[in-house]
Amino acid sequence: MQVILKKDVQNLGEAGDLINVKDGYARNFLLPQKVAEVATEGALKNREQNLVRIKAKQEKLHQQALEKAKEIEKLATLELTAKAGESGKLFGTITTKKLAEELLAKTNIEVDRKNVSLNAPINKVGEYKMLIKLTSKVKTEITVIVSASEILKEEIKETETAE
Repeated sequence: MQVILKKDVQNLGEAGDLINVKDGYARNFLLPQKVAEVATEGALKNREQNLVRIKAKQEKLHQQALEKAKEIEKLATLELTAKAGESGKLFGTITTKKLAEELLAKTNIEVDRKNVSLNAPINKVGEYKMLIKLTSKVKTEITVIVSASEILKEEIKETETAE
């Protein structure tokens, strides 16, 4: 089925693109979510008229994303503290939601947690790389440094064998 995308869809295309997708994907996801419309003759004519407006809007969003990326790169590192054990293992994990909240607090730039990815789960004290995807073409990376706010003793349970 041929559809015209109304919004950017990851791994599929950008707004205004004319693409071929399987019928079920179009009927069950793209059309109900109002992400795309069926490429009828009228829709294709309308697409040609709106293409200039769509591209101008995308360019504006791209420029805004570049500005946000520069602001985030100025930060360079994001420092967090958490409770940890003697071995450096954290009590709990620092989530992408927490990272997005910290980024908002430090830079006043709102980033969706789904657009934050890590090179490894943050469950130990140390240094991590965080990739922030602002648009499909604009990505930036900063360093996250996790330190222990307080070091708690880890209780080692010894099992006794009954003889």
